[in-house]
Amino acid sequence: STFPFFQDIQVMLVVGLGLLLAFLPRYGLSALTHNFLLLNVSAQWALMLQGLLHHLQHGKAVLGLHSMLSAEFAAVTVLISAGAVLGRTSPSQLLAMALCEVPIYLASEWLIITRLGVLDVGGTITIHVFACYFGLGVSKTLFGNAKPTVHPKETPTPRSDLLALLGALILWVFWPSFVAVLCQPGDAQHRAILHTLLALSASTITTVLISILLESDGKLSAGHLQNGSLAGGVAIGAVADMHITPAAALALGSLSSLLCILGFQFLTPLLAKKLALQDRCGIHNLH
Repeated sequence: STFPFFQDIQVMLVVGLGLLLAFLPRYGLSALTHNFLLLNVSAQWALMLQGLLHHLQHGKAVLGLHSMLSAEFAAVTVLISAGAVLGRTSPSQLLAMALCEVPIYLASEWLIITRLGVLDVGGTITIHVFACYFGLGVSKTLFGNAKPTVHPKETPTPRSDLLALLGALILWVFWPSFVAVLCQPGDAQHRAILHTLLALSASTITTVLISILLESDGKLSAGHLQNGSLAGGVAIGAVADMHITPAAALALGSLSSLLCILGFQFLTPLLAKKLALQDRCGIHNLH
């Protein structure tokens, strides 16, 4: 029963997220291959660490679909964090980041879920927020107080934007599986899927409206749509399986996309100016 969800998540991570990062016209192939490499290395590293921990606790290591799923969730944090330094780091630097981030994520997840008892079935806190600030920390460590500069080759083209939008659409379609896979089968899983669909739908509509209002030429921004349409899926993860109303899911989707687009429009330039913070993909706004 878990495998169909697992396959959906594989499509999200390998194809959807890889294409979403291909918005840089001269870095699309590298973005796809680095994403694929980081996913596999991070997942295997997480499996090793999980197996070692289980062996120390129970005298044996267990490998199953659930442990593979947990390992891929750990890998997701690395893939998100890499967005902050996209196109400005070498493969060896990305691998070093993965080796450092995975054990810190596992410790953070254990502390938040096991020790503090926080409910976060969709990984809003443990995956998205953690990966966001870890990635920003890596960016600040690598680039220090150097002022962000825009290279001519970094300007997206219609073709690169089309690839990124295709990736966003794939993520949008399969996102309910990502949120619902760890829910209790039955009503809780059913609620998580429905709430996620509602939140994603509301965030998409809100993104289109806000983007058109904010853009000087009154046209929809491809960058806004690529990110804002997914904001509802990120936000709903913490409460997706709970007994909330459909109106609450819609409101959360709209509010999250509004904050995401306003972040791209105003917060990212402010952080770049005041803190010299380089966030190439705007992971702070989405995650």
